[in-house]
Amino acid sequence: MENFIVSARKYRPATFDTVVGQKTITNTLKNAIKNHHLAQAYLFTGPRGVGKTTSARIFAKTINCLGIDLINNPEIIEPCNKCESCQSFSQNASFNIMELDAASNNSVDDIRRLVDQVRIPPQVGKYKVYIIDEVHMLSSAAFNAFLKTLEEPPSYVKFILATTEKHKIIPTILSRCQVFDFKRISVEDIATYLRFVAEKENVTVDDEALHLISQKADGGMRDALSIFDQLVSFTNANVTYQNVVENLHVLDYDYFFQITDQYLSGDITSVLLILNDIIERGFDGQHFLIGLGSHLRNLLISRDVKTIGLLETSNAIKQRYYENANKFPPAFLLKALDINTQCDINYKSSNNKRLLIELALMQMVAIGSGIDVSSTPEKAPI
Repeated sequence: MENFIVSARKYRPATFDTVVGQKTITNTLKNAIKNHHLAQAYLFTGPRGVGKTTSARIFAKTINCLGIDLINNPEIIEPCNKCESCQSFSQNASFNIMELDAASNNSVDDIRRLVDQVRIPPQVGKYKVYIIDEVHMLSSAAFNAFLKTLEEPPSYVKFILATTEKHKIIPTILSRCQVFDFKRISVEDIATYLRFVAEKENVTVDDEALHLISQKADGGMRDALSIFDQLVSFTNANVTYQNVVENLHVLDYDYFFQITDQYLSGDITSVLLILNDIIERGFDGQHFLIGLGSHLRNLLISRDVKTIGLLETSNAIKQRYYENANKFPPAFLLKALDINTQCDINYKSSNNKRLLIELALMQMVAIGSGIDVSSTPEKAPI
């Protein structure tokens, strides 16, 4: 049986230009190489799966590449993949680029061994580069043992530290590094890259499915590719929106459109039956409230073509929101959002969670039907 390579590894970017969603950072690194302004230490920080370690590897590979000609071709700042340095890195045989996982090598002794290695100059290429992943896991003593070397390393040594938790790194380390904050990758960028991977792998997939996977990944490309691999196996390389909804156990947009359609008709019965169907499918009540709140917010911003671009979804879904948004007065959507938010806040402390949600939905239906739920009935005469 052929060895399967997960998409996150198989399609890992190998050049600056293929890194997704971090254009500002990759351009800054390329300019630093072009202008010979390389710092002794860098700190790459940001959420998981957004390209920190990948960018560190590309940067390390590029500054050691023997095929870059900054005099005759100053605009081409990418590894050549042909020279001895690039070849050894691609084959995981480079002695100039070392990766250390600080989660499992976080003691003082580990850092002292690293400091001892720093004294040996590179055999091929210009620099020895140490990529320390999850650097926030180093102990306080290890951080202190690392300080002097980090501040004044030999000229041929570069450190690239990567972390998801910048706040755990001591200020004396931060002050010695150039800090690059990696951002979450947008839904559109993730969906575009997934489309590229799908075409390479001969996978049939629709746009709605790609956008739903991208939303579920929450800005992380690695998570998106892992979900994609899972769905390809589940659907036998034919990924549809409905497949994604079933496999990832997410609430379909249709549920929320059905509920809001009943608001204007005043059909409380249908709304309660839809809620019952959602609960019977195993969805948590708070999960439903979060989805309904997002849906009401989407309807509100879809009333204007200028703000509809804020929706992180496919063009077909955007069009559906635009067509439905003008059915609802802005005042109603704002009041419904307020009721939904209050219900969400009170959900955890409620003894009867289902009744709390049902009451909120009944209030929204009443407002949609023109009933003022804010007024309290007068007391009956004694």
